[in-house]
Amino acid sequence: MNNLLYKALLDHKDPSKVDGLMRFFKTGKGQYGYGDKFLGINVPITRRLVKENWKLVSFDNLQECIESKYHEIRLSALLALIEKYKIKDFQKRCIDFYLSNTEYINNWDLVDLSCYKLLGEWLIDKDRSLLYDFARNGKTIWENRIGIVSTMAFIRKGELKDTFNIADILLFHHDLIQKAVGWLLREAGKRDKKALIDFLEHRYHKMPRTMLRYSIERFSKEERLAFNN
Repeated sequence: MNNLLYKALLDHKDPSKVDGLMRFFKTGKGQYGYGDKFLGINVPITRRLVKENWKLVSFDNLQECIESKYHEIRLSALLALIEKYKIKDFQKRCIDFYLSNTEYINNWDLVDLSCYKLLGEWLIDKDRSLLYDFARNGKTIWENRIGIVSTMAFIRKGELKDTFNIADILLFHHDLIQKAVGWLLREAGKRDKKALIDFLEHRYHKMPRTMLRYSIERFSKEERLAFNN
């Protein structure tokens, strides 16, 4: 095998950890991760192997990795892509790769560890309608999640409008999306608490409780109680 990253991950598999990872990522029948397979490699080891090998990995190698049946190898492709994106001449190709492979970005960690560092960063100075389209019309809940989590890049620049707008689109969605929206609203509130309160005041009575709970997690006990009445 000339794919050094893929080979390195296979060499570090740990069967003793597979069952725990399958339970954690809900791979049972009817669960959101049904059918996913694991090698039993934790994220710090995956990150180390990516750091050691990404410079020697081609885009063809990354395609082989992103299409793997193994969760950790798909993750490694995304982490290596983030490293390649830091090279300016590769940025457009990295984004094209990402957008053409969303079908393989099919669990919450794969989304959350990649989308804002790639797609979010790319869109900082560009039209952001793609994220709204993912939120409204995504083919999977994972594309919906990409739509909201990518706005983390904007939040870190102090730009909150897109987070609030996309949160509105996803207000009544799958539990996994509710958690992501609540998380991003909380992050927006760290930047501008008043803006978050203004958003919540017109919606909290109808918001799913999971989303609300996540969004007000950093509020005082008294403030949380007021929004839960």
